[in-house]
Formats: sequence, structure tokens, C-alpha cells
Amino acid sequence: MPYRKQDAKAYARENFRGVWAATATPFKEDLSLNEEGLRRNLRHWIDDLELGGLFVSGKQGEFFSMSVAERKRTFELAVEEAGARCGVVTSCSDTNLDVVLELARHSQNIGAPYIVVHSPVLHFHRNPEETVYEYYRYLSEQLDIGIALWNHPDCGYIMSPELCARIAELPNIVAIKYSVDRPLYKRLTELAGDKILVSTASEEEWLDNIIELGWQLYLCSTPPFLLQTAADRRINDYTRLAFAGQHDEARRVRNSLEPARQAFRAARPDGTPQAVTKYWLEMLGQVGGPVRRPLLNLSDADKAKAREAFAHSGLKLA
Repeated sequence: MPYRKQDAKAYARENFRGVWAATATPFKEDLSLNEEGLRRNLRHWIDDLELGGLFVSGKQGEFFSMSVAERKRTFELAVEEAGARCGVVTSCSDTNLDVVLELARHSQNIGAPYIVVHSPVLHFHRNPEETVYEYYRYLSEQLDIGIALWNHPDCGYIMSPELCARIAELPNIVAIKYSVDRPLYKRLTELAGDKILVSTASEEEWLDNIIELGWQLYLCSTPPFLLQTAADRRINDYTRLAFAGQHDEARRVRNSLEPARQAFRAARPDGTPQAVTKYWLEMLGQVGGPVRRPLLNLSDADKAKAREAFAHSGLKLA
């Protein structure tokens, strides 16, 4: 790790910034991990797209269908390829705390700068706040690495801004991917924006959050490599403009991406987000491949629909 535990917040404030994308994990046709394909994608995201960082093997990366050994290997590949050119946050989320700690310690050992840990799965809890606080307090106690929280309604409960602010007092809690409605993440920014970097998954809200809330981090999903190419890096462009205070020009560039956003939404049938992501990657010239069970691959009709939508995206391929 490039910092001491007590310096985690300061290091993150200086370095955990810009556009960070959630990586997809390519598999071969026999469903084994496609290491060379992942390296190829990583190099494109790092060198051609110049992303600020990569969120490795989260939900978009199908962590739930990978073994612990495979997850560790994706972390290693990302850290090797990123070097000093790109940030890395490894997704150590799991229903088993021992697995979370094993992945987190591996991340520390290989030099990853941050980890992200999803809020715990809690069945039958009507008021989980003390349980969730103790979960993250224990992780903070056990680990030296900077920890990003992750919470969204799909997990069955929403962490309140007040709970997040309390957790943010812990020494190596540095960020949160807070996929909630704007009033909640705005409240957390007001309560603890000096102690934790707040982000949400929505690319469409990113610019307004830079301008209105002073955010520095977009810890997001897949738009940074699905809606950008080596010849068309408009998310990067409007982010840079916004950071420089050129807000009107940033809005113009942001708004120009609306055809691409609409095209990707049109390509996405219910129940197949990772499969659509991988097929879209292939149409962009990157490595996709099949998804693993329990996910479903696209039908021929789904692929035809995606190709039609892609043709109207307006993305520049060269």
C-alpha cells in the first residue's frame, strides 16, 4: 500500500478522483477466465480511455459466479496493468466475512490502493443500523487499506446518511458508492463530505454533482468504457471541463452524449445487463464473451436489437 492506515483519508482525497469504471470480466466459450482478454480490455481502459480508475470484479464483473481464486487473479491482473497509470479499487464484497477479509488482505498484499465492500446481506432485520455499523467498524479495525462503502436499495435496505456519516469517522473509511436518490446523497455530502468521498452510480447525475456538490469522484458502473472510445472520450472531456470551472461547455458536451445513452438503454432487455454490456464491448472492438450461470446470455433477437441500437449511438469508433 502507498500510505499508512492513518493517512488513508488524506491519500484518497488527493488520489481517489475522476472517472472510475466497474470492469466486466471476460470469459472464454468454455466459461474459463479469459486472462488475455481481460488484460487487453484493461490496457484499452487505462491507456486509450485514460480512466481515473477501475472498480474490479464487482456486480458488473460477475463476482458472484467466480471462485475466490479467480477474484484474486482479476485483482492481480488489474494491479499489474494499472501500475502507476491508473487507480484500482478491488471489490471484496461477499456474504461471508472471512471471504471479505481474505480478499481484502490479498488486495493489501498486492498493492491495491483501495477496496470496496458492499453493505452486508441481512435477512429479517427491520432496523439494521447497529449491525451495519459494527460490520464496517470490525473491517476497519482488521484492515489497513482504504475502504469504500457500497449501498443501494437492491440489497434490501438503505443505509441512512447519518449512519454513513458515523461510519465515515472510522480512520480508513475513505469513500462510498451510494446508489440512492439525490436527497440522500446530498444530505451525506453535507454531513460528512470532509471525511468521506461521496459518489453515486449515475453518469447522468455526475456533472451536476461536480458543479453543485463539489464532488471529485465518479465511482460508477460501465458507461466510461461503453459510451467512450479512443476517438470519443466525452465523459472524460466534460469531467475535465467541469473540474476546470467551464460549466457551460461541460454541459454541452454532457448533453451531446444523450443519443449514446438512449441507444444503450434501448439495447438492454430486462434481466440481462451483464450480457448486454459484454455484447456492446464486442461491438466496440473489446473482449466480451459469455456470462456465467445464473445469468442468461443474449438470444439472437436480443443481439439484433443491440446492433440496431448501437448503430444509432453516435459513438465515434475511429
